[in-house]
Amino acid sequence: MGTVHVVGAGLAGLSASVALAESGARVVLHEAAKQAGGRCRSYYDPALGLTIDNGNHLLLSGNADSLGFLRTIGAPADALVGPDVAAFDFADLKTGERWRLRPNAGRLPWWVMSPARRVPGTRARDYLAPLGILRAAAGKAEGAGGTIGAHMACEGTLYRRLWHPVLLAALNTEPRDSDVGLAARILRETLGAGGKACRPLVAVEGLSYAFVDPAIRYLTGRGCEIRLGRRLRALEFADGRVGQLVFSDGAESLGPEDGVVLALPPWVAREVLPGLLAPVEFRSIVNAHFALVPKPGSPLVLGVVNSLTEWLFAYPDRYSVTISGADRLLDVPREDLARQIWAEIAQLCNLAPDLPSWQIVKEKRATFAATPAEAARRPKAETAYDNLVLAGDWTATGLPSTIEGAIRSGQTAARSLRAGSVVRAGTQVRGAA
Repeated sequence: MGTVHVVGAGLAGLSASVALAESGARVVLHEAAKQAGGRCRSYYDPALGLTIDNGNHLLLSGNADSLGFLRTIGAPADALVGPDVAAFDFADLKTGERWRLRPNAGRLPWWVMSPARRVPGTRARDYLAPLGILRAAAGKAEGAGGTIGAHMACEGTLYRRLWHPVLLAALNTEPRDSDVGLAARILRETLGAGGKACRPLVAVEGLSYAFVDPAIRYLTGRGCEIRLGRRLRALEFADGRVGQLVFSDGAESLGPEDGVVLALPPWVAREVLPGLLAPVEFRSIVNAHFALVPKPGSPLVLGVVNSLTEWLFAYPDRYSVTISGADRLLDVPREDLARQIWAEIAQLCNLAPDLPSWQIVKEKRATFAATPAEAARRPKAETAYDNLVLAGDWTATGLPSTIEGAIRSGQTAARSLRAGSVVRAGTQVRGAA
């Protein structure tokens, strides 16, 4: 293999680059922005006077690809922080109730037999509801599948207090409308794998500190050339392969042994690769940050129900809130959102109602819509071109748009390129020339 050009330095592109560099390939990493990381990066916000992430992300101890990536790049030992056991704190803003969900470590879920470990007001047999999702996904090849709502009752105390917030956070799409196969994969890799796979982990020092900066150090230490501020304008093809990359500052010709990993957002990938079958419908996320040091003993992550706030993160220097499936909030004035969210935090944490310095970040196209129709549009890594593969959390990883999915996609793309398994059959690119 000659030189591999990785276009896009988000986590998918970084993952592909690391996997390729680890195998001894020469890698050139191109990025349109002036910094790597894509949607998973940290930056200094002058309104807060703090360094924040452009989105809060919760990982789990069962995210094997993410944790393996961190080990490979030599991430700091404190890159991810969390409790020693699986434990999730919740609060109901309406009733004032608080509880801690505590799955046991093994796969046999005996924890549901203990009222002290499960959601208040629920019975052990209530936790059988997700079996409908798992059965539907298992029979998908025979024509079953569809939405979660077709295979699970999206109502009741347990749904409102557990399944809805958890599935909405993972899918970023209203669960009843979401693809049952994606939900099943989440359940199998988390609660289905036992509490040992469910320990919550947060990059309290920032996503760049945990993922991006160590990856850049790893790549530069292995001779990878990183070119920032280079926007890909077009791909030029010849004889069933990419022959030239056309960037904003000039063209790059490819040799006969060179390869390309296209790790761009789907709407950009479709511009440079006409006919690409990829998601076209997206969902937003709203994140709110407040410059106030949390009270000692505050839960690192608090799930909140019956509120606008969905997940409250207590970072060392701030409170941060994540609201998923937030299309309804895109037109709400930022200050109105900040005041409403802070009022909820003040109530939850017994804080003064005075609004501290704040920042609202609205990600309009945070993830692809996790509906059956959009899931069916996710392409595989391989394309119709001999030397071109795709990476991104929007490709067919089997997971929703997550850090784990992005890293997995990069590793899959690298393997496909190394193995020479790129096929010519035009199943992923239609009508491209």
